Amino acid sequence: MSPSAKSAVRDVSRNPVFRMIARSGFAVNGMLHILIGLIAIGIALPGTEGGEADQSGALRQLATTPGGLFVLWASVLALVALGLFQLITLPLLSAAGTAKTWGRRVAEAAKAVVYLVLGATALIFALGGSTSGSDTSQTFSAGLIATPGGVFLLVAVGLTVGGFGIGFVAIAVRRGFRKLIVVPAGRLGRVVVRLGTVGYASQGLALVVVGVLFVVAAVSSDSAAASGLDGALKVLAGLPFGIVLLVAVGVGFLAYGLFLIARARLATL
Repeated sequence: MSPSAKSAVRDVSRNPVFRMIARSGFAVNGMLHILIGLIAIGIALPGTEGGEADQSGALRQLATTPGGLFVLWASVLALVALGLFQLITLPLLSAAGTAKTWGRRVAEAAKAVVYLVLGATALIFALGGSTSGSDTSQTFSAGLIATPGGVFLLVAVGLTVGGFGIGFVAIAVRRGFRKLIVVPAGRLGRVVVRLGTVGYASQGLALVVVGVLFVVAAVSSDSAAASGLDGALKVLAGLPFGIVLLVAVGVGFLAYGLFLIARARLATL
């Protein structure tokens, strides 16, 4: 990219209104993770109403609350802005060496796609529609299984998702998320770091289970096994001491949601 193009990108990324809306995307994502955590705990506890413990389930609950439509449209704006911010700032990213630079850009591009897809999902609910994360995952898996060589691709998808999960756990152990924010001094900073540690570990565990389910679906040629995040959390509930584990993961999602809300203010954009 030419110096003048980079300068134009830098000017756009420094626009205070654009940056403020993009930052709010972290808060929206945090709110959705808090809802997912509450749904997961609801699944685990007897006598409470469960639901679909993923982003679609969280958006569905949001759509049914008073003022939910306004929040959904605000969420669409914030998530799309964050995704676009991630995309347009890719040329400005650099690291020690060409390979590391491109690795960092690919990772950030993947995050941008996640935010844009989540924004599109929120748009579906804002327009009065509905979608299911589990159904989407199963349809995707069924399509691959029916395609020549698709089973191997589905295994690769599972291993990739599981690898991201392991990466989240590694970030939690190393507290690598600290480079994403300006850590406050004192007690507040310690609380934010603890929320990030617990949250990233829980996210990682859930993603590993999601990845395993994709591999199981490929090996068994049963697309129903690939039921996404909701299915992964319900698989945890069926394990020995699974209820305790699911509650712990639900609490972890609450922690991750609170960390993301803090990141909206503290992010190093």
